Order: sequence, then structure tokens, then C-alpha cells
Amino acid sequence: MNVYHLSHTDLDGYGCQYLTNKYFKNIKSYNANYGPEIKARLEEILFEITKDNPKEPLILITDLNLAMQECIWLEEEADSLNTKIVLLDHHISGEECAISFDWYHLDISKSATAITYDWLRENFEFDKDKKYLPLVQTINAIDIWLSEDRLFEIGKVGLGMINGAKEINRILFPNEDRELKLFLIDSIKKYIDLEDGHIKLDNDLHKIKKEFFKQSSGDDTKDNLVALFMSKLLTKNRDRLTIEYKGFKGLLGYSLGNSSILGNRFLVDNPDYDFYMDINYKGTFSLRSNNRVDVAKIAEEIGNGGGHKNASGGKIKDYKDSFIYSEIKNFVQNHLNSKEIEN
Repeated sequence: MNVYHLSHTDLDGYGCQYLTNKYFKNIKSYNANYGPEIKARLEEILFEITKDNPKEPLILITDLNLAMQECIWLEEEADSLNTKIVLLDHHISGEECAISFDWYHLDISKSATAITYDWLRENFEFDKDKKYLPLVQTINAIDIWLSEDRLFEIGKVGLGMINGAKEINRILFPNEDRELKLFLIDSIKKYIDLEDGHIKLDNDLHKIKKEFFKQSSGDDTKDNLVALFMSKLLTKNRDRLTIEYKGFKGLLGYSLGNSSILGNRFLVDNPDYDFYMDINYKGTFSLRSNNRVDVAKIAEEIGNGGGHKNASGGKIKDYKDSFIYSEIKNFVQNHLNSKEIEN
């Protein structure tokens, strides 16, 4: 079985993926918030299935409810690819769809993580020794707000821990962002049975995050570790992120922030690149260079911006944002191409 797992972007959503990644060997994971991103991710999954042509493909959706038209569309698309669908959710807003589609499983009495855990145990003999059950119960306690449950407080810390894990942009690097969040979820386990475990987890959160970002590096401040980690990630993915303007080669980030540190670090590590550009969902961008091109001039030409020769910024008028990085890059590159002709 080849599983394509789409889940929500909170503790409960990633909790579902924590479990499925413990069991399935052939699995690709995706995440979406509510709204148009759900269909965008499902289209991405359908494209991947078409490209992979796997045996026994399964689209697994957890902690997300679909609208009726989305269900009709998805069922038609999945049928055309001979693909099975399973949806596991607990939001009452999906009741009408749950009645209409046999693959739509709704249980409003528990969290999606708990529903996923039960589904795995019932269908695949998952977790026979129940070693993941305390973690599932912790996520369940906070997600459906069982405030009197002994695990509620540690679940609250876990909820904030995932909501605050913004060091890696999930649009640009979805796999690495998910890896961080599953690492953080895994760290909860050893605190569950400790006295005042929720306080100890809260106290240790900074250290836990540093452990993830250390990788092969030595110790440093968390900000420096994150910058080094991200610089290596940008370098590793640089071919996918490369843009060009007037013969100058640049790298395009998305909502990474911290351009002075991260951009300059990338340019030092990659001296064949002329500039670094980071754009956010509003079309506002930062530009950095390392004495190879005047980015103040580029900012003026492409976004009515300006600044200094090595550090500038601006805004692209009529910028069109997307949940898919490749679409963002294509928009920016087409904009650069048009400005290159004008100038």
C-alpha cells in the first residue's frame, strides 16, 4: 500500500501523521490549513499519484473536513486513478458528507489522533503493546478540551509547542517543517509520567528545539543553529529555488525572514550566486547581495523599492500568492522577465 496522507496543521493534525509514519513504509505526507489550501494539496496529491503510478494507492485525510462539492470532486478523481480514499475526522461540520460517502468516517467524541490510532489498530494490528497510547491520550485531552484530565496541562504545552514551531517555512520546506514537528511531538512522551511533566517540558522546550537544529553542528545559540540549518537547506535545494534577473543569478526564499543573517550566510556559502531574495505572502520582498550586484537598483526596477547596494527591499504590485512554492517562483520569475524587458 502506498499512502498519501493529508492532515491539518495543528498538534492533532501532526499527531495523526506521527502515528501513520510509525507504521506505513511507503507514505508521503502533506498538510493543509482550512480553506482553499485543502483542494490545492489534494490536487498536489492527485498529481503525485499520476506521476508515481503506485500499486494500491490510498489517499488518507485526517483532522480536516471537506465540503460536499470537494467530496464529489475528489471521489471522481480518485476513481479515475483507481485510488482508495479514507477520511478520519471529528468536526461536526462534516456530518452531511459522512452520511453521503462511505469513506468519510466521522466521530465527534474524540480527537483525530485518537480516531487515527483506533483505525490503525483495527485495520493493521498497530501498536500491540500500546506504547503510543499515552501520547494519543495526551493529544486527545487538549484537542477536545478535557480540562479535568490529568494529561490536559501537558497537552496544552504540546499545543503551544507545535503552534510556535515556525523556524522552518512549511510552504518552502514542507518535509523538513513536518520533521521538526514530529520530532517535537515525540519529545512529549518522556514527560507524560513525570511529576509536573508539563512544567518540565515547558522548561526544556528551548533545549529540545536546539537538539533538532544541532544536527552535525556543534553547540551555539538557537538563532545561529537555525540560520546554519536553513543555510544548508537552501544550499541543498538551490537548483529548485534559483531565479535570474538581467544575467544575475539569485535564490528565492518565501517568508523566511531574517534576511540579513540568512541571506548573507547563503551568499557567503554560495559565491556563485549574485543575490538573495525573500518574498512574503503580501508581495513584500527583501534583497541581499555580497558586493556582486547593486540590489538597490534591482529593488527599484522590480518593486519601486530601494535601499543600500547590498541590502534593499520593495513590493511587487499585483503579487499573486500560492500554497505551492513552484507557482510562487514562476510568478516572480515571470515578473522579473517582464521588468527586464522594460528596463
